[in-house]
Amino acid sequence: MSILSRRVLLFSSAAVAAAALLVPASADDLKITIGYQTVVEPSKVPQADGAYEKATKAAIDWRKFDSGADVIAAIASGSVDIGYVGSSPLAAAASRELPIETIFVVGLIGPSEALVARNGSGIEKVADLAGKKVAVPFVSTTHYSLLAALKHEGVDPKSVQILNLRPPEIAAAFARGDIDAAYVWDPALGQVKTSGKVVLDSSQVAAWGAPTFDAWIVRTDFADKHPEAVRDFVKVTGKAYAQFLAKPEAWSVSSPEAGKIAKLTGAKLEEVPELLKGYVFPSLEEQASDKFLGGATVKAVAATSAFLKEQGKVDAVLPDYSKYVTAKYASEALASN
Repeated sequence: MSILSRRVLLFSSAAVAAAALLVPASADDLKITIGYQTVVEPSKVPQADGAYEKATKAAIDWRKFDSGADVIAAIASGSVDIGYVGSSPLAAAASRELPIETIFVVGLIGPSEALVARNGSGIEKVADLAGKKVAVPFVSTTHYSLLAALKHEGVDPKSVQILNLRPPEIAAAFARGDIDAAYVWDPALGQVKTSGKVVLDSSQVAAWGAPTFDAWIVRTDFADKHPEAVRDFVKVTGKAYAQFLAKPEAWSVSSPEAGKIAKLTGAKLEEVPELLKGYVFPSLEEQASDKFLGGATVKAVAATSAFLKEQGKVDAVLPDYSKYVTAKYASEALASN
């Protein structure tokens, strides 16, 4: 090959490489890190099926977390883009002005979270918790519900030894007899029930004026760069909820949906149908309305923040929490159906 030919070849190769650098990255190059928890709810089915990857055309790194506080820490560090949290860690994060937005309300929590007393602990009611060891993951929805229950029943929180344990640690401590009671969710809830009894659940605490909910949140910088991916994430989630709401009885023990949920969450297969009843799941239409992301969720986050401030769990509350909740992606998901 002549020197001239080699130069032409080198020039052509360099030109092709330079041109490649100028081509925008395709959606197939998108990588999303999602922090999920082992809560029994409909979106576990599309997660198991790979539907999120197909809709967003992204490579998704699904990371399991034991509590919302851990998810918030990961989001704050920038290692998670979208995360599943409860209303208490959400409110605490917003009060700290972390760059997040609430994009989907998973559901209002009912019997799926409960206060369970160990057999032989002598605990029959909330008032009996005084002088006892009670475990919760701190700044979680169950921590909030426990404090709200104590307040409602006139029990000084300082009279209760409240311990900060993650759900797997709670199940182990309960089995050893190291704690007297725990307020937790599945699969740990199902485990502690085997040697304890339910004192109350979050539907009762909600009736006392302290409702809790779970939600999906997103880092605002990720949402600003990839709004279509966030919209598609919400759309897939909303579709799963619509399928469940249309025929909940079809998600029976023998259904493939129950099997997928049990595998991802670690919940007992035979308990999945009943656990799904432990939430009130809003439809995508309701998500975008003033009942949820369009108004009421902002008020709920503000009210939760005020309670956490009262209990000394956050330093200050904000005058306005609207920037931490958006109906944009739910509305866009509806429009794209």
